Amino acid sequence: MTNNVWVDGNELAGALGEIFAVDVTVARGRCVACGQEGMMGQALVFDRAPGLVARCANCESVLLRVVRGPDRAWLDLRGVVCLEFALPDETVPA
Repeated sequence: MTNNVWVDGNELAGALGEIFAVDVTVARGRCVACGQEGMMGQALVFDRAPGLVARCANCESVLLRVVRGPDRAWLDLRGVVCLEFALPDETVPA
């Protein structure tokens, strides 16, 4: 695929930022198709459609799709085995 038809996974920040309380672009994901692990910000994101399609940078299989409507969003994560998020340290008050 040529680099002219996709942008990097950081394009997901705005669309998924409305759905998740964490930054998904810094989450580690694992591709269902090839097992490659990497930051979601490294995905190949195709944005010339009604929504965003993120593909694995290794095998180009679809990782996720997100479509935003006026009052709702649709998220398809079937191409990602899991997402790993770093959580901030929460100190317990003494």
